[in-house]
Amino acid sequence: MSEPVNFAKFGRRAILNLRQTLASKVLELEHDTLYNKYKDRVGQVVVAEVYQVWKREVLMIDDENNELILPKSEQIPADIYRKGETMRAVILRVDNENNNPKIILSRTSPMFLERLLEMEVPEIGDGLIAIRRIARLPGERAKIAVESFDDRIDPVGACVGVKGNRVHGIVHELCNENIDVVNYTTNVQLFIQRALSPARISSINVNEEEHKAEVYLHPEEVSLAIGRGGMNIKLASMLTEYTIDVFREVPEDQVDEDIYLDEFSDEIDQWVIDAIKSIGLDTAKAVLNAPREMLVEKADLEEETVDQVLNVLRAEFEQ
Repeated sequence: MSEPVNFAKFGRRAILNLRQTLASKVLELEHDTLYNKYKDRVGQVVVAEVYQVWKREVLMIDDENNELILPKSEQIPADIYRKGETMRAVILRVDNENNNPKIILSRTSPMFLERLLEMEVPEIGDGLIAIRRIARLPGERAKIAVESFDDRIDPVGACVGVKGNRVHGIVHELCNENIDVVNYTTNVQLFIQRALSPARISSINVNEEEHKAEVYLHPEEVSLAIGRGGMNIKLASMLTEYTIDVFREVPEDQVDEDIYLDEFSDEIDQWVIDAIKSIGLDTAKAVLNAPREMLVEKADLEEETVDQVLNVLRAEFEQ
């Protein structure tokens, strides 16, 4: 004899399955709506509210309570996030893996600085001025190359504004990030000179095939070209897309016989000599004329090691 069917139990299960199906459809619809809202907005600036602060990211919500993500890697180091406060960021990308959209924001992208500048400078929106290149060390310093299509408009002056009023708000937004604006040019030598401002260059050798430039300056200009922590030369290289090496210019009356580095192998370890030669410095004079910071960074040597090398080389010419 067959067992009677429990219709009440069957009915509850059907209702539960129906509810799960409906919930899944609603969630799918919400995901589609979120993705469609943001998929074509990459590069736009949004204002969102800080909802939750975590170690690796900040969860933010827009005016429709949609969740937006600001990863740690896209945050300016000096940024401070407090729940309930609003903050601006640029939409970096929209991921949609397995129909689970994630809106990724950025405050470190050059694109964010570009959009902020467009908001502050009407001539950019009018097409009279173009932003050609941007290089940023977020929260520290940035260099922007701009070009004017109207001879009556100074693009640098227009972007900076009277007494810096146009960039003041941007600097504040970016945690006091210093902003340098220079005139863009297709003349590589001139562009590199402008990018290294405020340093004044004596001469420059450019290798366009390898995108490298050797820049020679008077000793007192070297520190200006390099900048604090190598920041100025790093940004200039990023802006021009050239590897820039800086050298001190030695007056002719101070030039005497040079010595190859290999001849110091009894006083300097060979691996140190090889490291210095790998960045194109083969002689004692070349090393002495190169900035100390360049030897540390590009040859990947400890500061103490570099100082020992410089002392050995100086002693040779003081004899």
